[in-house]
Amino acid sequence: MPTSDVSRRNFLGASAMTLAAAATNALANPAEAAAQSVGIKPGDLPDLTIKEVKVYVIQRTQARPAGSASPAAANRAPMTEQVAAIVTNSGIEGNYTLENRYFHPNWSNLGWLDYAKRTLPGKSVLDLPRLTSQWDPDLRRQGQLSYASAIDNCLWDIMGKAVGLPTYRVLGAYRERVMAYGSSQHHKTLEDFVDEVKRCKAAGFTAYKIHPPGGTAPNEDDYKLDMEICTAVRQAAGDDFTLMLDPVGVYDRFQALEVGRLLDKLGYAGFEDPLPTTDIDGLVELHSKVDVPLHVGEFLFSPYNYAEYIRRGAVDDVRFVVDNVGGITSGMKIGRLAELFGMPCVPHNWGNVFDHAVHFQCELAMPNAPWFEKTLPMAGVADLQGAADLPYVKDSFRVQPDGYIYASAKPGIGCEIDRAVLDKMLVRVDT
Repeated sequence: MPTSDVSRRNFLGASAMTLAAAATNALANPAEAAAQSVGIKPGDLPDLTIKEVKVYVIQRTQARPAGSASPAAANRAPMTEQVAAIVTNSGIEGNYTLENRYFHPNWSNLGWLDYAKRTLPGKSVLDLPRLTSQWDPDLRRQGQLSYASAIDNCLWDIMGKAVGLPTYRVLGAYRERVMAYGSSQHHKTLEDFVDEVKRCKAAGFTAYKIHPPGGTAPNEDDYKLDMEICTAVRQAAGDDFTLMLDPVGVYDRFQALEVGRLLDKLGYAGFEDPLPTTDIDGLVELHSKVDVPLHVGEFLFSPYNYAEYIRRGAVDDVRFVVDNVGGITSGMKIGRLAELFGMPCVPHNWGNVFDHAVHFQCELAMPNAPWFEKTLPMAGVADLQGAADLPYVKDSFRVQPDGYIYASAKPGIGCEIDRAVLDKMLVRVDT
């Protein structure tokens, strides 16, 4: 069965430290790294002074899955979305989605525009670390201000566009492709998961992650049903297929141990957030009693929080969400920290094409990132690979028959806005 390409319990290999040191400059001095990537001096870059900040407010429709109770004529649900835009004096625009679905103690993007307008105009993208750094006592104690994540991602998008290169090449490219796993929705029945893993295998995926029926839904989690699903999915997928489980932290310690022991017997390659992330003692205890690697980090909100989990032995594969930890810059710091301890880093790609894009840029620049998480659709949706697509973004991510997702040559984070489509969907532009 395929495994992570870095041993989960090795520490501080010399090669890992060398690779991390070579990539540090991109985070500390992105302007120099961007200029070096195309063989010019930093002073020859376009004028990257920030001129304007705005938000595109978009309304689109989303198809409901087949079998929906809604009548066919009303089988599309309206959605309002917001996309951040930071524009430089030279006309380069960086974009990122303004999500509201992550679990964060300070999470709200409702005031993002006001904050960005107060903070950014007149500043230079070349000062990116200074604009989004967490090196502040309040931020180290409470977690990254959520506004910084979209700012950081937009600025890295601009940095790549300024030199005509994908962002990962400015960060320091390590690879050109990443193996993908299909990441399920919280389907309701065992049959939904069995059908989906068969479809994933037929489409070229080499791995699959189960989000069981409960997840974040109150009082719907049932660890015994989850165990039945894990067993049935293993039987359907075969012994040579990589499988993972993510119950989103709903188990208590007894339940997590029962499920973990079953995953050991079934040969699962990952057990993500088996307990609430705050139960670090429970994670340490579980880690000592099961062999299945524990994936933890989705619900940590600062890069400074990770060291304790690694030091205590509460995690095997490190996770992060750029929206939670402060953007690509903080995500890369976490990836380097995991690398120095000989641990894989498996970023949380789950979401729309922007989520896929920023995490993919990190993965392509990390030697210890073995997987790309590919969001799968709701049960009954025919297009297995289109769940993350946005109609006003030209780019998408597709798993190829060999199981990999390949890097794009487009500059920036790889989400080119289709202006003709965007204009038709715009409700307004907030400035």
